[in-house]
Amino acid sequence: MKKTLLSIALLAALAACSHEVEMSHSQPGSSAAINENSSIKAKETYQAMLDQFVSIDMQADLSNLSILDKQVLRKLIAVADILDAVYLRQTFEANAEIRSSIEQAKLPNTEQLLSLYDLHYGPWDTLNADQAFFGDIPRPDGAGVYPVDMTKEEFNQWIVDHPEDEAAFKSGYTVIKRQGDRLIAVPYSQMYAKEMKQAARLMREASELTQDKSLKTFLSKRADAFLNDEYRDSEMAWMDLDGSLEVAIGPYETYTDKLFGYKTFFEAFITVRNPEDSAKLDIYKKYLKEMELNLPIPEQHKNLQRGSESPISVVDQVAGGGDNKPAVQTTAFNLPNDEYVREVKGSKKVMLKNVLNAKYNAVMKPISELIIAQDQQALLMESYFFNETLFHELSHGLGPGTIIKDGKTTTVAEQLQETYSKIEEGKADVMGAYNMLFLMEKGQLPLAEKNNMLVTYFAGLFRSMRFGVHEAHGAGAAFQYNYFKEKQAFSFDSTTQRYTVDFDKMTLSITELVNEVCMIQALGDYQASKDFLNKYAVMAKEVADLNIKMAFIPTDIRPNYPKI
Repeated sequence: MKKTLLSIALLAALAACSHEVEMSHSQPGSSAAINENSSIKAKETYQAMLDQFVSIDMQADLSNLSILDKQVLRKLIAVADILDAVYLRQTFEANAEIRSSIEQAKLPNTEQLLSLYDLHYGPWDTLNADQAFFGDIPRPDGAGVYPVDMTKEEFNQWIVDHPEDEAAFKSGYTVIKRQGDRLIAVPYSQMYAKEMKQAARLMREASELTQDKSLKTFLSKRADAFLNDEYRDSEMAWMDLDGSLEVAIGPYETYTDKLFGYKTFFEAFITVRNPEDSAKLDIYKKYLKEMELNLPIPEQHKNLQRGSESPISVVDQVAGGGDNKPAVQTTAFNLPNDEYVREVKGSKKVMLKNVLNAKYNAVMKPISELIIAQDQQALLMESYFFNETLFHELSHGLGPGTIIKDGKTTTVAEQLQETYSKIEEGKADVMGAYNMLFLMEKGQLPLAEKNNMLVTYFAGLFRSMRFGVHEAHGAGAAFQYNYFKEKQAFSFDSTTQRYTVDFDKMTLSITELVNEVCMIQALGDYQASKDFLNKYAVMAKEVADLNIKMAFIPTDIRPNYPKI
């Protein structure tokens, strides 16, 4: 039934496109000429959408890599390309068919449409509430990992009626499909069998090539996981990586599952480690337990069971694949997401230095210069753009994770479902600022730079809000902004359209917001999470107006990585 409906929708889109092309050859002054003008306007609109991303040739220091390292990198980049294709299917099962339809439509703006499709990994504008720019197929909340016509109620009722299916249905490594009048869970290793076998073979070849023992172990174990969907052992091995190559390859994030937030999506970060910069950040790791103890929540909700390992890697990204490539680029990540692994070993923070530098210069700096009051302009510091990103990632590993709900052991992610990503991203942001304030009190960051940090942190919210409140990071930034607005932690001059931060109120509001969000997580309160997001994760009018004013500033970068 799904494929029939999809084919009809695609045919309708093609028919509309073909009609437009035929009409454009008619005489000026006719309805065809109007259509031709519409095509020109559409072309300008598509170009404006593309111009939101500035193309940048990325820098990466590869001078310390051996010939063997580069051979391993090429193998892993090939795996990233395979996972790219898997992610495209996970996003929407008929995505490749839609791209083919764009090519066959033969529109005057086909080239732009294809570029937009490749940028967003589908026919939907990820910066504009996932509105379709080709055809009229709505982007399903369940992406391509649930039946498009399945509701949350149907899924939940199936589990009530078939409790033996609950584990497989909620697994992060299965696709839910229809089989007659039944719902079934198909493991990733079966659903994407061809691609998983290809990826596993390349991973084993890379494992045999490398002389890095920790990388050899990870690649071998992850190859096994691609074929049996048992990822925990390889997640443990990933935590031990400590060589020149820092790679994350597999199914990780759940952002694209907007139905429940259960399903993981494939991606690959292929990076080269900077040992000197990584070593400089080691000092922060020893404060993680103190940061946890310092959280402004009752003692019983503090998570002191997580593992003590928390390596920090500063890297240059040289390639990517899957979930980290569409539209807005990742600046850093904190993995693994498996709460069991986090409690046993901790988590690793990876800072993509070349991506961060590119974004600061192309996006963050011009935004800050436009919206911050003149008398606070001098307080902006690039180092705190980096530090806020670092402490954002550190904060993902702090606060409630595994919790007790109704007498059962569960996780915050499972309880908050589709609201989790938005709550967690905003939590990591504001907790990052909270933890920097704590380390200033401890003398590990300069207390004299407190105001620099607060202004730079606040300005960074505007960069993220441009992603839209439908997106996790954009929603997280919006709820911080609106919460601080309610607490009068800043003032806005409507004449100059510039902001002034109230340092005392901002400091107090940061603490209060960390408490409120962490308690929603600690209690696993799904309804409170929904109510909080409905109230605060909205686009304020003055911010929407500023977004128009900032239209000349790129929303994000489109990286061109060096050839290996």
